[in-house]
Amino acid sequence: MISYWKCREGFGEINQWKSGCWTMVTNPTDEELAMLKERFDVPLYFIHDAEDTEERPRVDHEDNWLLVFVRVPCKSIDEDGETVFSTAPLAILIRDDVFITVSYFQNEVLDDFILWSQRRRINAVKGYDLLLSLMLSTSVWYLKYLKLINAMMNAAEGRLEEKMDNDELMRTMGLGKFLIYFITSLKGNATVLARMKMRLRTLPHDHDLLEDVEIETQQALDTASIYNDILDRQQEAYSSVIANNLNRIMKTLTVVTILLMIPTVIAGYYGMNVPNGMESWPWGFPLALAISAVLVALCYAFIRHSKFFK
Repeated sequence: MISYWKCREGFGEINQWKSGCWTMVTNPTDEELAMLKERFDVPLYFIHDAEDTEERPRVDHEDNWLLVFVRVPCKSIDEDGETVFSTAPLAILIRDDVFITVSYFQNEVLDDFILWSQRRRINAVKGYDLLLSLMLSTSVWYLKYLKLINAMMNAAEGRLEEKMDNDELMRTMGLGKFLIYFITSLKGNATVLARMKMRLRTLPHDHDLLEDVEIETQQALDTASIYNDILDRQQEAYSSVIANNLNRIMKTLTVVTILLMIPTVIAGYYGMNVPNGMESWPWGFPLALAISAVLVALCYAFIRHSKFFK
């Protein structure tokens, strides 16, 4: 789908392309790609790269086109009803008065940016300032999703304090995966921004907007890194608790095994098929039980007061 947006007190949709407007391309068909090639002579290979979920952020130049890839955050619900966070590539193509974005994956960044610009009645945003505005909105959405991830981390921590459950541990590991995705994508976006900053030195742009993008991107990266460190510490603590619980169980089983071994040995000697003087004595069996009980009690007292199992 191709739509055209003009910035007049917020972005509003128009029927056809006009100079300086924003051409938003979402899940384009072959016919729409052919139209873009014919009308704007866009490099189709770059647009096709946007279909790759693993496409890294980068900046390229070709035939006066500035070609930019940034990664935007995405949120979805899986089959089990769990919230899943990921990142997806967003292609941005700029040449003179042409500004095109191409996205093959559902995200909230673009639609929210349009609504935000309408609420703020933003005027005359185009070209490089529009690129910077989209990157700023991207960083803001990273921060929004990081807040959700942090809330999920706190909820999982509370449940794990009550009971160590495998499902909760797996959810915690999944949150760590989401944070790694965010950190990797934000580092790539920061690299793209650094290269864009060098290019924009000789071009007209909003310096304050560029500074805001740098601050928000770095803040999102720092926040994701902090949450990832916290999650790593939590997982280490959970591993230590599980290992400690297992160690306590093994100690208990070891003590029980030792105590049960004593009457087993005595019963083995008493029950041997050789004369022992007690086979016809009526108090032989009670004596064997008494000896076993005394030795078990002594062994238990020794273990209880020794440092072997402390």
